[in-house]
Amino acid sequence: MSEPSILIAGIGNIFLGDDAFGCEVLKHLMERSWPDNVRVADFGIRGFDLSYALLDGYDVTILVDATPRGGAPGTIYKIEPELSELETFDREIQVVETHGMNPLKVLSMVKSMGGEFKKLLLIGCEPETFGSEEGLMGLSESVQAAVPEAVKLIESVVADHLESATQEVF
Repeated sequence: MSEPSILIAGIGNIFLGDDAFGCEVLKHLMERSWPDNVRVADFGIRGFDLSYALLDGYDVTILVDATPRGGAPGTIYKIEPELSELETFDREIQVVETHGMNPLKVLSMVKSMGGEFKKLLLIGCEPETFGSEEGLMGLSESVQAAVPEAVKLIESVVADHLESATQEVF
């Protein structure tokens, strides 16, 4: 068995405060050295680019994004999304915006184009602010403080998947 292909995809808008969480985490992850089977990419708000990348059929996809769930700002979440929602997602609102990113729309589009997800995880962070109409660059203190924790979590998830693939060979 070969090593699993892994995509770590940052999502976010650097002009909307804490929405840049995924971009900031990816900036740190891109400074590290990764095996050839691990792709680390900041997709920002480029939904089409992410859609086409997902069609490559990665064994593990890790999306990194600001994720409002009602927790304290800076709370890190590791979520395995329920992909059955994609089956009932309204086809009329499936269009991916060229200057915006709705991960559910992207995943639904990939599914409609024949793409499959073997293992999908979301590493999210509870935002404090999404900026204003004029925009707000930079993360809040609570979300900025959570970036190293997210980096460690992602490194751990990748290491676990690589290790389990190695153990399956024997």
